Amino acid sequence: MSISFNDAVINEYRANGGKISGPLADSDLLLLTTTGARSKKQHTVALGYVHHEGLLLIVGSYLGAPRHPDWYHNLLAHPEVRVELGDAEFDAIAVPAEGDRRDQLFAAVVRAAPGYGDYQANTARELPVVVLERWETPAAARRTITTLADKILEIHAWLRAQLSQVRAETEAYFAAREQHPDPAFVPSLGMQIRQHCLAFCGTLEFHHTSEDAHIFPVMAGYHPHLREAFDRLGTEHLDIARIKEDLVALLRDITSADPHRFRDELDGMARRLLAHLDYEESVLVPLLADVPFPPVHPQSDTRD
Repeated sequence: MSISFNDAVINEYRANGGKISGPLADSDLLLLTTTGARSKKQHTVALGYVHHEGLLLIVGSYLGAPRHPDWYHNLLAHPEVRVELGDAEFDAIAVPAEGDRRDQLFAAVVRAAPGYGDYQANTARELPVVVLERWETPAAARRTITTLADKILEIHAWLRAQLSQVRAETEAYFAAREQHPDPAFVPSLGMQIRQHCLAFCGTLEFHHTSEDAHIFPVMAGYHPHLREAFDRLGTEHLDIARIKEDLVALLRDITSADPHRFRDELDGMARRLLAHLDYEESVLVPLLADVPFPPVHPQSDTRD
């Protein structure tokens, strides 16, 4: 069975550390893996990119087609993406630029790769410029991961840091709003806040779902005397999930989202989640300190 041009490029890219042959041999390409907006399946595409002042930029040109490419709709729904750049691979948060910043970045893109200017001239839609922000564990939380306790603490540190960043960006939004000369002007929350908050919500959901499905049932079986504690953790997951869903619903359309309600929901998330993480660490970390990570699977016995 024949494979698509995109799949052929991806296969060659991965087989040769980011190098490909043919008409795209001299192109700056990366592989972007997004999560389907509806299907939630993984999709990988080969895209051109531009480096500008330390930023990694991609453009939703779709060769000047009248609609945005599917991968762009995917990252709006699920900002957490996987980037393969040469022989490097890393997670990132995809943040579309807005307003004057978008125009400035697009001008930089066109200077580096003039073809994007032609694509823009061929369509009435504004080509989105997306910044791929490398998703890294906060420096203060970096550790050598040898146990499941280490991994839990690393994830918790990222959640705390990301929540703190979204809250700081939200307060900066309100500060800027108060300084606007027209008191009636109410700007939308913005894509930076939206994408960071959705990435935080997505990671939080995955973490809690994994705990509910795997860690809590196993640990409760080994430590029946802590059943009440695990029941409490599960109940707190449900409470936090309700707040998460409210945040996600608000951010579906940032142009109409009530900023004050968003800040209130975010404050409620912070109160409940930070207390939950502290309690969970007091219960789980001592139990998981001797559990290897990644898991060690015993070798099967092949003797007769």
